[in-house]
Amino acid sequence: MADREPAAPVAVQIGAGKIGRGLMGELFFASGYRTVFADIDRPLVEALRARGSYDVHHVANEGSTPAHVANFSALDANNIETVAEAIAGAALVCTAVGARNLPDVAPSIARGLAVRLRRGAAAPLNIIACENLVGAGQRLGDRVWSEFTNLSNQDRGATGGTACGMARPEFDARFGFVGAVVSRTVPAPPEEIRRRDPLWLACETVSRLRVDAAAFRGPVPRVIDMDPVANFVAYEQQKLVSHNMSHTVAAYLGYQAGCEFIWQAIADASIAGAVRGAMDETGRALVSRFGFDPAEQRAYEEDLLRRYGNRALGDQVRRVAADPVRKLGPQDRLIGSARLCFEEGVDPRFVVAGIQAALAYHNTDDAGAVRLQEMLSSRGREAVLRDVCGLSPGEPLYGRLRE
Repeated sequence: MADREPAAPVAVQIGAGKIGRGLMGELFFASGYRTVFADIDRPLVEALRARGSYDVHHVANEGSTPAHVANFSALDANNIETVAEAIAGAALVCTAVGARNLPDVAPSIARGLAVRLRRGAAAPLNIIACENLVGAGQRLGDRVWSEFTNLSNQDRGATGGTACGMARPEFDARFGFVGAVVSRTVPAPPEEIRRRDPLWLACETVSRLRVDAAAFRGPVPRVIDMDPVANFVAYEQQKLVSHNMSHTVAAYLGYQAGCEFIWQAIADASIAGAVRGAMDETGRALVSRFGFDPAEQRAYEEDLLRRYGNRALGDQVRRVAADPVRKLGPQDRLIGSARLCFEEGVDPRFVVAGIQAALAYHNTDDAGAVRLQEMLSSRGREAVLRDVCGLSPGEPLYGRLRE
């Protein structure tokens, strides 16, 4: 009798939305994993179960290429015990749930790690946080540890001993919480397409996933297009300050110009010039702060501009501009980028213009934009600069934005 082939390693993907399916599901399948998707969207879970496969459409102005994804199962993430069971036997775990929802997944992960330890699993486990959030890996690790200690305290009360008898240093040595920089844009499909096919996704052809090499425990798992980097903080800041910043500047200026899509905004010479100017300012600041090669930084910026011109992607201005209150936060893409420029001796004239456009973003279909305009109207600009942007009157950026 021929020997059976070894079972494929399991990757648990928490969040089966745009990045979960449109990037990580594709990469896991191409890398030989069996993926277990977990999501709170029950119709989506049922569609995944019923279909058993889906295509991710890589689109560019030159055409579209589908990437087939199969060999997966799907779980209702509301069932913590079921998700924990999957995590307990996994080779790798990944989250892609959105920054605001990250705390909600910690209980399932903590329970899964506790089950794994009780069963005597010796191998370390890594959890990759594919969230658009600086420090996502560390934040998730802290939250999971808190949930983990709650489980241990519950067991202590019930049995007289801890669940796993583990202190934080040992926990950190066994479990890696790995930050990631997601480069691929995966817009939400148009409503008419989503009604017809809830699994349909289109995305950029870019698939590089930079991850924090130092955060892994044990051997780094093999995942196609995953790039472990040593100086992860620098690349995390580059994504925030070059990519996220310029994308939102294009969106806010594009909204003012009446554009529906990002490609329309970047096709406007004046908007493209402002976006390029903002990139140049932050690029010089990044080179100064982190030592990036100037030519490589410039090439990265030019590639971003090319990607913003992807008409086939249909990336909407309103999607990129959404939630301006968060995007105007003290360390986020706009205020954080301008502050970096000032700190590195660069005048952020174009970045400031983007911030001004964000403060003027008045979209009645966006709850965050409505909230921002209400704050400006009722409390005044200085209060918003102080309480939303975290600026103090002594900062040069405060003076620029106060006018």
